[in-house]
Amino acid sequence: MEEMGFASKPYILIAEDQQDIARGLALVLTETGAEVMTTSTGEQALEYIMRNPVDVVITDIRMPGIGGISLLEKIKEHRPRIEVIVLTAFGSIESAIEAMKKGAYHYVTKPFSNDELLIVVRRAVQEKRFHEELEYLRETVGKSYAFENIIGRNWRMQEVFETVRKVAPSRAPILIQGESGTGKELIARAIHQNSPRAKHRFMGINAAALPESLLEAELFGYKKGAFTGADYDKKGLLVEASQGTVFLDEIGSMSLAFQSKLLRVIQEMEVTPVGATEHVNIDVRFIAATNIDLEKAIKEGAFREDLYYRLKVVTIELPPLRERKEDIESFVSFFIERYNKEFGKRIKGMNEAAKKALMDYHWPGNI
Repeated sequence: MEEMGFASKPYILIAEDQQDIARGLALVLTETGAEVMTTSTGEQALEYIMRNPVDVVITDIRMPGIGGISLLEKIKEHRPRIEVIVLTAFGSIESAIEAMKKGAYHYVTKPFSNDELLIVVRRAVQEKRFHEELEYLRETVGKSYAFENIIGRNWRMQEVFETVRKVAPSRAPILIQGESGTGKELIARAIHQNSPRAKHRFMGINAAALPESLLEAELFGYKKGAFTGADYDKKGLLVEASQGTVFLDEIGSMSLAFQSKLLRVIQEMEVTPVGATEHVNIDVRFIAATNIDLEKAIKEGAFREDLYYRLKVVTIELPPLRERKEDIESFVSFFIERYNKEFGKRIKGMNEAAKKALMDYHWPGNI
């Protein structure tokens, strides 16, 4: 679901007895990169989720047999981590509210716009993955982002780790620079996990993956009636990430107009939802990342100098793999161990010819 800002595809199940609506929903979601399955009854939907991975279920309130409310109850009983979005006709808001009380993530009123649906689905998937991530981190006590588990024998990476140790306890904004594939988000998560904010949310947002109008609505929130499809007030991600860390990837892709708005947010620690006049206070730590030369972008008039200096209170430069080739064998060992477990293999290593080929390779795109 790259267009919606997800690194891996979500699995979405549609339970809708009106085939034209089901096909339309499936088309919209499939085009964003999601894996979509449709069923026409609640019974079929329940049978499917018991046997297959599902992130989000979109169900009509009214269906023959098991209706949307009953399906919701059974999902929460058997697969409580699945987020459920209910579709309701205008005038059936009472049923939607009942569904919310029973654990539905949200409801969408027919007729709805594609943008409205995508916003709700995106957030539902993000909510599910947040809880899965939080549980995983609690179970592993943060070991995933401990420095000893991040590959980096190279002296420049050791300097990066030392910088992270020093700045993690603060709330200073951080700018991470490096080519694609150098591990910018991994370092951002390590900073978060080793900070006082570790018990709260890490919110990763790819600025290049969303159109600007949607990015503003997502980050700042919006008021009912602010635009077509804004049928309810919605908190922005910066508010939802309260006391946590916000990672803004591909910061260089933002327009100058949006950069101006973001600068004010970072300076004042408050947002103004789209369509609102009142400000909302926020408490987040900003970490930004880019794979472009922002100083060059400033000279070309494509990036605001004041935002640049506001973000680079601390700067972390990540070297490309071709400049840290002593780490290649460690990466190979890591991936061999990982995929041996995943695929039941017993690969022990690589021969000298393979080592030489990897060491001679230029590594465009890194890892």
